[in-house]
Amino acid sequence: MNKTDRIERHLKLHDIRVLMSVVQAGSMSKAAEQLGTAQPALSRSIAKLEYSLGVRLLDRSPRGVEPTAYGRALIRRGVAVFDELRQGVRDIEFLADPTTGELRIGATEALAGAIVSPLIERLSREHRRIEFHIVTGDVGRLLRSLADRNIEFALSRLHEPITDEQLAVEILFHDSYVVTAGRRSPWARRRKIRLKDLLNERWTLLPPDTLPGALAAEAFRASGLAPPRATVSTLSLNVHNKLLATGQFLAVQPSFLSRLPGRHPSVMILPVELPGTRRPVGVVSLKNRTLSPLAQTFLDGLRSVVRPLKNMR
Repeated sequence: MNKTDRIERHLKLHDIRVLMSVVQAGSMSKAAEQLGTAQPALSRSIAKLEYSLGVRLLDRSPRGVEPTAYGRALIRRGVAVFDELRQGVRDIEFLADPTTGELRIGATEALAGAIVSPLIERLSREHRRIEFHIVTGDVGRLLRSLADRNIEFALSRLHEPITDEQLAVEILFHDSYVVTAGRRSPWARRRKIRLKDLLNERWTLLPPDTLPGALAAEAFRASGLAPPRATVSTLSLNVHNKLLATGQFLAVQPSFLSRLPGRHPSVMILPVELPGTRRPVGVVSLKNRTLSPLAQTFLDGLRSVVRPLKNMR
């Protein structure tokens, strides 16, 4: 029997769970209290792991315990193991009863409102007992949630290529930023507009220290113009649309917000170009994590929803 086979025979999931609980609690006594067991039992589980692996997993001190490099390596893999087990149970539940289940995904706010929400509304009518958990944020936050296995996949505009070899990317469509106005705006009736004609208007813009805001500002510079002064600077899509509806503001937004069914009825795209803002929108997932049947069902619906956007400029 080789070393790997010998270790596999002695490793128990319970002992790995104990190690993870002790590290999370910071001490044996706190972990024992949380798990409702005696401290010596936890010590025996850790000792068995250390004996089987032949390395020390915890550093003990009067202040508590911390994982060694070996402990961190085992915990990192343990997180993946228990995540896959949970996913396996959910897969079985969904296969046994497709009307139930749980799906955790991430999306930027714009995509969550324009694409994810309508799809959830449709799927929840067909599968009435499915629970959807949606994490929103910028692409950085979504990728962190993905790495922590808090979501199955992330839907985001990809401002830069994904180079992490642990991530898989499926491009759904490409999209540009556009200048938008409320239908009550005097600009809404103009068929020909130059970007420089709009500089002195009141603008509600994305913050310049964000990737979308920086890209929008660069589009003005690429046209030989300084970016307009923002009367309002916010990431809130709801605030942008409320201000646009008054007819007194202009905004820079993703074009899909005005081109998908169910778009905001009081917002329209102005006939002016923002050069250099076209970027892919895609789904990012972990290569070594099998998506659940429910996630696959959701992705099939997602591909159907965005199909009209594939060939848009």
